[in-house]
Amino acid sequence: MPNRINAQRVGFLVNPIAGMGGAVGLKGTDGKNILQEAIRKGARSVSPERALRYLEEVQRSDKGIEFLIAPGKMGENIADQLKLEYELVGRIGRATTSEDSVRISCLMKKRRADLIVFCGGDGTARDVLKGVGQDTPVLGVPAGVKIYSSVFAINPGAAGESTVAFLQGQIPKRLGEVVDVDETAFRENRLSVKLFGHLTTPDSGPLMQRSKSVIGSSENTELDAIAEYFQEEIDPAYTYVLGPGSTLERIAKRLRVNKTLLGVDAVKGNGTLLGRDMDQRALLSLVGKSPTKIVISPIGGQGFLFGRGNQQITPEVIRRVGIENIIVVGSRSKIEALDPRRLLVDSGDDEIDRQLRGYLRVITGYREEMVIKVE
Repeated sequence: MPNRINAQRVGFLVNPIAGMGGAVGLKGTDGKNILQEAIRKGARSVSPERALRYLEEVQRSDKGIEFLIAPGKMGENIADQLKLEYELVGRIGRATTSEDSVRISCLMKKRRADLIVFCGGDGTARDVLKGVGQDTPVLGVPAGVKIYSSVFAINPGAAGESTVAFLQGQIPKRLGEVVDVDETAFRENRLSVKLFGHLTTPDSGPLMQRSKSVIGSSENTELDAIAEYFQEEIDPAYTYVLGPGSTLERIAKRLRVNKTLLGVDAVKGNGTLLGRDMDQRALLSLVGKSPTKIVISPIGGQGFLFGRGNQQITPEVIRRVGIENIIVVGSRSKIEALDPRRLLVDSGDDEIDRQLRGYLRVITGYREEMVIKVE
C-alpha cells in the first residue's frame, strides 16, 4: 500500500467470536467449551457485520486514512468487501485466540498506528490493553455480550465518527476504564466486575459510553416502590418478558417469582413463571401465545435499553411484541445519574433502533414517571 504524505494510520482488528453467546442466552464466549456450546445452540457471528458498518462509516467520511488490518477473519476479509487498500499485519491460524489480539495490537503499535480500533467486547479490550498499554490511543466498536468498559463508542456508526474526528484533531484524548466480569460467576447469576486498567481513548463525549455503575444502597427504597406499583398495575392476561438486572429482580420477588439476576425470564401476569434464563429461540416460541410485554431497565451509568447484556431480546422478539408493548423501569437516582441524561439503543437492527428513538416514559417510583429521550 503506498504511503500518503501526512496520512493518518488506523490499526483495525476484529474478534470474530465476540457477541456470539448473546442471542442464545450465554453470558459471553470466553473459553473453547463455551464457544462450542454457543455454536451448538445455533449462535451466529455478529462482529463481522458490526465491523463492516464501522468501516463503511469511516470510508464515507474520510477516504484518506491508511489502514493496518489484521489477517483473515480478524479484519482482512471485511476490508476486502469494501475494496480497501491496507497493509496486512501479523498472522493467525485457523482458530483465533485472545493471544492473536494481544500480539497483533502490539504489532500495530510498533507500526506507529495513530489509533487502534478493535471490534469485540470487554475481553477483547483486555487483550488490547495487554498488547498496547497506554502508549497508543484505542477505540472499541461494541460487538460483545458484556460491554462495560468506557473505551467503546455507543455503536459502530459512532465509532466511525469518533475515529474521523479524532484523526482530524477535533477531539482530545482521555483515559478509559477497561473492566470485565468473571464469566464463571456471571453464568452462576452473580455479577463480579473487576478493573483491569486504563486505555488511552478518544474523548468524543456523547458518542462514547461510560462504564457500568452498580446499584447503590440508597436505591433500594426506590426499587421497592417501583415493584409495588408494577404489582398493582400488572394484567393477569399478559405475559411479561423480564430483562436482566436488580430492578427486574425486585419486581419478580414482589410477584413471588424466582428470577435470574442476569438472565431474561418470562412470567404470566398471575404470577406463574413461564421460563427462566431464556434465549432467543425460547422467547420467540413464547411470544404470540398470549399478549406480551417486554419489561427492561437501562444499564446504570450507560443508559442502554437494548444491545448490552440482553441480546436474547433480539430485534425479531421486539418486532413480534411491538414497540408499544415495551415497559421501561428504573430508579430516579439511576436516571438522574446519567450524563448526558438519555437512553440508548444498539439492537443491531437499524429499523428497530429508529422506531425506539424519540421520547419514552420510564417508571421511576410509585406512580412516578419521567420522560427521557432515546437516542
